Amino acid sequence: MHMSNSGPIKNFVAELKRRKVFRVALVYAAIGWVLVQIAEATFEPLQLPEWTMTLLIVLVVFGFPLAIGLAWALEVTPKGIRREIPAENEQSKAVPPPDKQGVETSGPSIAVLPFADMSPDKDQDYFCEGIAEEILNALTRIEGLRVASRTSAFQFKDGASSIQTVARELGVKTVLEGSVRKAGSQLRVTAQLINSADGYHLWSERFDGSVEDVFAIQDEIANKIADALRVRFGPQAKDVLQIRATTTIQAYDYYLRGRQLSNQFGKSNLENAIKMFDKAIEIDPEYAPAYSGLADSYAILYMFFVASQSNCERAQRASARASELAPNSTEAHVSRGLAEMQAKRFELAEQAFERAIEIDPQMFEAYYYYGRSSTAQGEFEKAVELFEKAAKLRPEDYQSLLLTVQIYRSLGRDEDSLEAARRGLERTRRTLALNPADVRALYLGAAALSMLGQREEATEWGDRALAIDPDEPSVLYNVACLYSVMGRLDDAMDLLERALLPGMANRLWVMHDSDLDPLRKHPRFKAFLKALS
Repeated sequence: MHMSNSGPIKNFVAELKRRKVFRVALVYAAIGWVLVQIAEATFEPLQLPEWTMTLLIVLVVFGFPLAIGLAWALEVTPKGIRREIPAENEQSKAVPPPDKQGVETSGPSIAVLPFADMSPDKDQDYFCEGIAEEILNALTRIEGLRVASRTSAFQFKDGASSIQTVARELGVKTVLEGSVRKAGSQLRVTAQLINSADGYHLWSERFDGSVEDVFAIQDEIANKIADALRVRFGPQAKDVLQIRATTTIQAYDYYLRGRQLSNQFGKSNLENAIKMFDKAIEIDPEYAPAYSGLADSYAILYMFFVASQSNCERAQRASARASELAPNSTEAHVSRGLAEMQAKRFELAEQAFERAIEIDPQMFEAYYYYGRSSTAQGEFEKAVELFEKAAKLRPEDYQSLLLTVQIYRSLGRDEDSLEAARRGLERTRRTLALNPADVRALYLGAAALSMLGQREEATEWGDRALAIDPDEPSVLYNVACLYSVMGRLDDAMDLLERALLPGMANRLWVMHDSDLDPLRKHPRFKAFLKALS
């Protein structure tokens, strides 16, 4: 593997451009050439001494380094000439960009964008996403560094937005972007860390090697970023990073394919993701992350689409194997907790989530799913605490806050419920501004709007969610909850009964969902609840 030392040279060239040294050099050369041409044409007719031409040339030549030096040291601005400030000092004095999200930006923060596919056949999108996500996950282990979530950062995949726009929308100070060129067994990865305040490259480098070098490249990029931001990895980070490795690049390739599919959600995507994870495990039977991905896919498939006992059991088996192979993996323990939660083995689920939090107290997913597990058991005080912690860890996440709205109401904490609705709705509007087709943001946001008395807009959002994905069980269920609190009871039951057909499985959640309280005496609701058991 070759790791290019071109970073310092690129940084120096970028600094020359930023200080307009190249522009000054070109302008000076052009003016000097014009002066010499004028002198040749006019000095002789004016009968000036021969030495004047020589003097002019000497002045032009010796004036060139002076002009370059002044260009480096000074900057001409509308307010006059001022001394140029080095980029690193300018960065330290820069005011953070406006924080549209209300995200705390006092410390270092970063967004990792999906890497661009520069491969000849443009067929490595999953691989490029996977490398970026692996780096993102590694960076979450850095103490004091806020990392924008994958869901938020990957919304800018098309590259249409400027770095400044990305940073402003995500509330971060730096952005990592890069590209991947994979041709046969050869791999080239370029990465650059950009300061959003001025667009200056804090670090950039190119890595050339074979595909088998991808793990070392990912770790190297993460460590370079830590150095550039003057932060450090937590004590468990080294063990966590080593967990993901497999001895076979082909297994890793299938794993990345599976993860891209599972991130896209949907029944067919999850079923295809399971096939990819199975192939990875077939090649490397001790590949723990593939078992975690397999467990998550089965658990989510069970939760939202096909509530079969086999899906539940497969999720349990895969998650148990993942935590056995990688006892220090937070992902493995979260997968175990999610699988045990679906099996209603809540004590084992709690143990798994607690272990994940013990290993990595910054793991958003551990708190989020632990909160859902607590809600399913009616442990509302605990659920609120967990969801609020998750919302703090991921300041752009709207789900955690919006899920607390009904829980606060169930606890009789009406003011807290309204405040959670306001905070969650603010985050939801920002999410929809970036991704108007986010149906989960629409239906959860609609519930918050209804709570705040904005019933017309709530109905509009609910209708939009149904129009986008009319057969998705989670959409049907949540819009039914919206109709229930708005008094449209028969409409709510129509949607609930449709949601039941694909396998809406979580009976305990339905039993404790206060949004459905207006329906509990409805004659059709009892039959619906019985069908879930």
